Formats: sequence, C-alpha cells, structure tokens
Amino acid sequence: MPGDAALAVDVGGTRLRAALVDVEGRVMHRHAMLTPANEGAEAVVDAIATACRAVMAQCGAMKDLKLGLCAPGPLDARRGVALATPTIRGFTGFPLRQAVEEAVGLPAVIENDGPCAALGEWMCGAGRGAADFVYVTISTGIGGGIVSEGRLLRGRLGLAGHIGHIPIRPEGGATCFCGQPGCWEAEASGSALTRKAVAAGFAGLADAFAAAEAGESQAMAFAAAAAADIALGLAAVIHVLNPERIVIGGGVANALPLLGPMIRRNVDARVLPPFRGVDIVPAALGDDSGLAGAAQLVLRPGSAPAADEGLA
Repeated sequence: MPGDAALAVDVGGTRLRAALVDVEGRVMHRHAMLTPANEGAEAVVDAIATACRAVMAQCGAMKDLKLGLCAPGPLDARRGVALATPTIRGFTGFPLRQAVEEAVGLPAVIENDGPCAALGEWMCGAGRGAADFVYVTISTGIGGGIVSEGRLLRGRLGLAGHIGHIPIRPEGGATCFCGQPGCWEAEASGSALTRKAVAAGFAGLADAFAAAEAGESQAMAFAAAAAADIALGLAAVIHVLNPERIVIGGGVANALPLLGPMIRRNVDARVLPPFRGVDIVPAALGDDSGLAGAAQLVLRPGSAPAADEGLA
C-alpha cells in the first residue's frame, strides 16, 4: 500500500461511511450505509466491517493497510472503549477498537468524532494555518473539536470538545439524548431543528430553509430562531476558548449561506466586544472532515492518542 493512504471510517448516529483517504484528505474510494444505531454494538461493528470490506474490494490487495475510525462519544480513545454513547445502543463500556480489529482484521486507532473532524479540517481543510480554532459539527447531534495554541486538545480521557452539552435552555428546554434538559444539541442540532420545523408545519428542515430563502415570512422567522439558538452555543464557545476561527460542519452547514449572516449578528450581540470578529466559516471538506481526520490518525501518528494496554 502507498504509505500516504489509509482506510478511514466515520461512524455517525445516522450514516456510516468508509473510504480510502490519502494524507491530503482526498477520498479515493468510499462506501456508505445507514448506521444500525438501534440494533446494538455488534450490529454496528458488523456494518463497519461490511463497509471496510467494500472499500478494500475496490482498492484491491493492499499491504500494511491501517484503519482510523471516528465515532460519536464519549469514547476513551486511548483504551479504545466506547464509554456511554447516547445515540448508539450498546456503546456503553464497549471495547470498540478490539471489536473492530477482530471484525476487519486490521490494526485500528479510534477517536471521538468531533476532535477527529477538527483534525481533518486542521490538517487538510478550513483550519489550516490556524493556531486556535474550534470545529463545530451540527448534524444528528452537536459535537466539536478544539485546537489551541497549535495542538489538538483532548482533555481527561480524551473527552474535550463535547460542546453539544452546553446548557443553553436548562429551564423548559427539550430533553437531550443525554437525559438533561436544554442542551445546545437538544435545541439546535439538525435533529432538533427538524423536529421544530415539522412542529411549525414544514415537511422538514430542508423545506423550511428553502421557504426562507424564497422569502416566506413564517420560514424566515423559523430560520432566524434557528440561527439564534446556534449562536447561543457559539457565544459560550467563544467566551471560553477565544478562538480565531470557528469551522462549522455537519448537515446544517449547508444552510450557512442563509443562516450565516443571522448567526454572525446574534454572536456579535452576545459576546463581549473584544471577542467579536471571530471568523465563522463552513468546513472545507464538507461531510468528509471526519474521514480525513480518521486517516490522519494513522498517517500522522503524532496526531493520534497514545493507546493504553488493555481495558482496565
């Protein structure tokens, strides 16, 4: 195998994707499928193996192929254990790395999805050249990854970046996957905004945003409220981390041409004057941020968490 390519897997709460990815983040082959998130950990591992085999079949025999994988957390990446992932049934104290290595037959490195996508954008995308930036994914949930002073922050157990659980509406807010009321994820993720769009009478989130772009008044009010809720979490992130740039990925990033100016106004209205002017930009790699980061875990070993021996 060329030394500058790896098998990468991005496990999402809705979709699971595998690809051969090079050191520049370019995807050469890919296979996507739905994540069997409600069928248990073993079903998810079987799906990972199926996707990996599909990619390897496209690539042909490749020597010394290694696997980098990102998945929703919380994961203890050093031990390779899914600790308590609320969006995937059975990902509680589950030895994910070991199970994937046995199912696929390749050595693997795993990482939480937010930091992994941040790594991809930092090395290959919109985070290039930034010493201080935050990657925010707004998709099924909300996650994040943090680069501070030129290094990826992992925190205790490698769990830094779970920004979706910032409480923005703890009194009367929607209940989050984690069980708490009013988390940012419960109010402004793609899932939350879809729920709100349907409750407002739209067919779905894309329908609401399309109507807003067409100037329909109810849809414009919905979009303004969505932008305000997104900005609540961003303002907290900016005050705590003081980044020079925020990179937004996930499905909702596709609506940034509509939402971006409203998010900008709301953020600047909520942060202290010295914190204004932070660049807020879409992910350059789109949906491939996680795949690019997963590849970097094995292609640039210094970026990966040091593995601990065993699971104890």
